[in-house]
Amino acid sequence: MNTMTLDRAAGAAVRASRPTIADDKAMLKAAAELTRDLLKPRPGIYWADLIASSVVGYGALVTAIVTTSTALAIVAGVVAVLALYRGMSMIHELTHVKHASLPGFRAGWNALIGVPMMIPSFMYEGVHNLHHAKTRYGTSEDPEYLPLALMKPWTLPVFILVSALAPIGLLIRFGVLAPLSVLSPKLRAAVVSRYSALSINPQFRRRMPQGEEKTRWDRVEAATAVWALALIVLTATGVLPLKAFLIFLAVGSGVALINQVRTLVAHLWENEGEVMTVTAQYLDSVNVPPPALLPVLWAPIGLRYHALHHLLPGVPYHALGEAHKRLIGVLEPESPYYKANYRGLPGLVGKLTMATLRGR
Repeated sequence: MNTMTLDRAAGAAVRASRPTIADDKAMLKAAAELTRDLLKPRPGIYWADLIASSVVGYGALVTAIVTTSTALAIVAGVVAVLALYRGMSMIHELTHVKHASLPGFRAGWNALIGVPMMIPSFMYEGVHNLHHAKTRYGTSEDPEYLPLALMKPWTLPVFILVSALAPIGLLIRFGVLAPLSVLSPKLRAAVVSRYSALSINPQFRRRMPQGEEKTRWDRVEAATAVWALALIVLTATGVLPLKAFLIFLAVGSGVALINQVRTLVAHLWENEGEVMTVTAQYLDSVNVPPPALLPVLWAPIGLRYHALHHLLPGVPYHALGEAHKRLIGVLEPESPYYKANYRGLPGLVGKLTMATLRGR
């Protein structure tokens, strides 16, 4: 869904244009040549990760609901948030992997995560690939980009806090708008174009699905709508205890908040709409490699190597660590590759905050 409309900081439009960053051919060549054997996804890893995340996440969620101990409920809730966040992060892999190499995985992910958490895979498929298009990244046609570093300081906390409302928005999207849109072509067009994408660019509009995509979309959307309606009706009639419903929403909000913070530091957000070279896109993105430990929790499923992913979008998440090791083993210290590597979350948030303050 479109998150919100954010105004640019005053004076951003008249900033001096930044020099164009040329592609570093040595880095691009090394990235391509050193990782050719890493492109094949390993189904066992994908399935084990998905199933483990689901079992731990839902087990912790049930524990948080049924326990009478407040302390245990809090601990279980945190575990549920982290585990389900990891499982939901695999939607990113679905947009890049060749589905023939992971038979049934998209359906499995939708069954275990997408439908229950009301983020079916079509909310990201057909959207995220536009973010990787060389001539779209960082422009007004990029669904996942806003020049946050050039906006007003208050936009950052709003950008994060508004995500806490995501579970409510998804309930409305699938439990109310989806059924009603079956009766109204005009509403249906609006629901598809404006409320069917996990994007942050408020100007982004989706096209109507066609052919096999539409068949798959309709099937998964119907399942999600039935689930959302069931949650609403069962809670309203008292069959599902209000406590259970609220804890479910709280866990969903926690997942959305972590993901929004992760999104906030996935890029430097300094581009004002110009088409960028691959190297410039890489330098506008962020790696948080080892020895940092916490990114395992807030940037799972390879997201800690987000800049490297923009160089090598076809490398599966489980191979990005090896790709990083190979590149730092051969690239010279002056290579731009090292300029996209950062130490951790606090420094990145501080860097972005200072950029917005300078733009005032």
